[in-house]
Amino acid sequence: MISDEEGEFLVALARRSLETYIKEGTIIKVPDNVNPKLNEEMGAFVTLTRDGDLRGCIGYPEPVKPLAQAVIEVAISAATGDPRFPPVTAAELGSIQVEVSVLTRPELIEVQKPADYLDKIELGHDGLIVERGIYRGLLLPQVPLEWNWDIEDFLANTCMKAGLSPDCWLQEGVKIYSFHSQIFSES
Repeated sequence: MISDEEGEFLVALARRSLETYIKEGTIIKVPDNVNPKLNEEMGAFVTLTRDGDLRGCIGYPEPVKPLAQAVIEVAISAATGDPRFPPVTAAELGSIQVEVSVLTRPELIEVQKPADYLDKIELGHDGLIVERGIYRGLLLPQVPLEWNWDIEDFLANTCMKAGLSPDCWLQEGVKIYSFHSQIFSES
């Protein structure tokens, strides 16, 4: 678990990372005095919003990098590399809100039959990853609450995020993973 103080540090790090990159074109380094906990490998996402609307969201679902380094990288990617949006401009920086999600390691949800997923997923607590072959989609735990979805809607939208049909979660060969996240925000 990440403390509130560590979460505030990560949000400030994400903010400084995206501002430095957009204004100067340089990537900041992880501070030397970073808490050792933040040098552990963890999954992380950075979500950028503007006036309450999504403006970019990119992350590492798996713990592949030290957390502080991951936050620096995905903050820049959320601002400049989300294919759904044009890159964030320097003029926008003052109206962008930064949110950092720190993820637990995804775990395969084991079921006897697909209908069992409905009993194994907790809205607002679980994030989902749907995977079939080369297709993979992820939605963070807060997404179904923001959109007022039930569990079936959450599953369907995660399937579509993977580029699959909304009912793919009912098909054989589909793997569904859950994870949890701690969310820290500027607001």
